[in-house]
Amino acid sequence: MRKGYWIGRVDVRDADAYKNYVAKNGIAFAKYGGRFLVRGGAFEAVKGEARARNVVIEFPSYETALACWNSPEYQEALAEQKGGADVDLIVIEGYDGPQPGEG
Repeated sequence: MRKGYWIGRVDVRDADAYKNYVAKNGIAFAKYGGRFLVRGGAFEAVKGEARARNVVIEFPSYETALACWNSPEYQEALAEQKGGADVDLIVIEGYDGPQPGEG
């Protein structure tokens, strides 16, 4: 089964509101098996536009990743943000096919 991912780019506008969101979002991530692969950290935008923070969260499957987004637990956490951040987020299915150099 292919894994699912959330890929997010974030500009925090209200640190207090965003802090409230972060304090609650872990409930949904734990319930749906979400695991941070990228959470902030140094980066360089080598092409295109960037936001201040980047996040990649891995889930056991694409379906689980979508279920987490739609869950009451995550929607409750999201409501805590109260517009405290500008966010671009996609939920995407992982790839498990051949890699460059493989037959």
